[in-house]
Amino acid sequence: MAERANLPILYSFRRCPYAMRARLALQVSGVEIEHREILLRDKPAHMLEISPKGTVPVVLLPDGTVLEESLDVMEWALGQNDPEGWLARKDDALLAANDGPFKHHLDRYKYSNRYEGANAIEHRDGCEEQLRVLEERLVAQPFLSGETRGFTDAAIMPFIRQFANTDREWFDAQPYPALQAWLAKWLESQIFGKVMVKHPLWEA
Repeated sequence: MAERANLPILYSFRRCPYAMRARLALQVSGVEIEHREILLRDKPAHMLEISPKGTVPVVLLPDGTVLEESLDVMEWALGQNDPEGWLARKDDALLAANDGPFKHHLDRYKYSNRYEGANAIEHRDGCEEQLRVLEERLVAQPFLSGETRGFTDAAIMPFIRQFANTDREWFDAQPYPALQAWLAKWLESQIFGKVMVKHPLWEA
């Protein structure tokens, strides 16, 4: 344990798309961390102490710095080591559309019962504006970032996965062949398999 005392600590929840994209960047960077898997309904006191907003991912650096936003975690990890050049392939406008309007509609599509008056189909339709943008991009090139995967792909993929899994039969039947192939490529990738390995729940 003495050796692990100086490692950055990552609080994560396996299925959270924000935590997922942070883990993808950490994985490709090769930065060693202490992974603390949690349940969102039973958040550890230490995590809430360093990040009262109570969302994942949270990274505590050895110098006491706390990273509370997934994109910040990605940028930090890749700033340490970026062997695939992900930082050079970052589309801020596409990320803003994903984290803003698309995520708004995605939450109300997937969890319509949690939002008063939300109509799941209307919000699914709202998500499609972003899907069409991604499809057009992927028809022209294999990745959102260009010829190879990059920051934008890793940051957006977990949310498209979540959207697709909400009604997989419907998603697979839609006219988004390039997007569907791109998602499948990610889900079958070695890096995705590594970041989705199940960790035992962390106990203080």
